[in-house]
Amino acid sequence: MYSLVKDLEQACGYYARIFSARISKTLDWQRDGLHVRYAIVRFGTERLMLVQPFSGNLKALMDANGEGTIYRHCYCTPDIEAAYDELLAAGVQPEDENGKPLSRDNLQSPSGTRILWLPKRFGHFSIELLEETELEAFIEEAFAEDR
Repeated sequence: MYSLVKDLEQACGYYARIFSARISKTLDWQRDGLHVRYAIVRFGTERLMLVQPFSGNLKALMDANGEGTIYRHCYCTPDIEAAYDELLAAGVQPEDENGKPLSRDNLQSPSGTRILWLPKRFGHFSIELLEETELEAFIEEAFAEDR
């Protein structure tokens, strides 16, 4: 789950204090007018990503809907190509991060992970699928240096 926050440090501190959550290092993402800082929060078996947007569509989304807006769920799959094929067979065209049709041979994201998105069907909410081994490696790297 991805949730928008106005102050990343404050939000991370809240989850650490209230749930004794582990907080990843802070990461920064900038591309095509989008700029965010984010961190992964882990408590028990739960994990979520807190995202502080500075510019781009996520900033506009938070300004319109407020802090705490949940805008994406992330699921993992052991085989992203098989998931792609299953979606096509179900009549769903996988997309890239910009909502454009994604071909099976172009599943690499800008960060290098194999990823795809389902078309948005319910307002601003989106679902992404990542290959399980790459998602777990990304999370482990983010927690390599606990805050």
